[in-house]
Amino acid sequence: MIRAVLLSSLCGAALFAATPAFADAATLLGVFVNWTAFSTGSGSSMTCYAMSKPRAMQPRNAKRQEVMLMVSDWPGRKIKNEVEILPGYEYKTTMPVSLGIGGDKFEFFARNDGKSGSAWLRHLADNDKLLSAMQAGVSAVAMGTPAKGAKTVDTYGLTGFSDAMAKVHAACQS
Repeated sequence: MIRAVLLSSLCGAALFAATPAFADAATLLGVFVNWTAFSTGSGSSMTCYAMSKPRAMQPRNAKRQEVMLMVSDWPGRKIKNEVEILPGYEYKTTMPVSLGIGGDKFEFFARNDGKSGSAWLRHLADNDKLLSAMQAGVSAVAMGTPAKGAKTVDTYGLTGFSDAMAKVHAACQS
């Protein structure tokens, strides 16, 4: 739960990094077409991440907060390439969450913290395959079901993902 709060804070900080009041919260590492890379913290609390907003969202009229796909490195915790889906709503946790890239489909598990949900890769053994698919793919399609409302489908462009992750790894020396 603390991790979810931290990630939500990081995402919020990243979204407002250009605003002077939040400039110290996250350092912009670069913008790479559909992906933006950031770092925050220092020493063992340093975190580096790349994130992307969807280029298409269905249903269009769904009421949601910030929606994004994010990949993080946490060198102090020895975590590298952690993929997270932030749908902008609370998930119906009994329903599946998935990320499709080309012909591959990856299962995620959902968690809710307050009014926001997040999803992480269900089978950690699939992480390398997922990262390879993201590096080679054109788009990723995240599907989930909110606690209230219809299933959502968010499409993310993957152009720039490899360059963004190279910056993330360099900044966090991971």
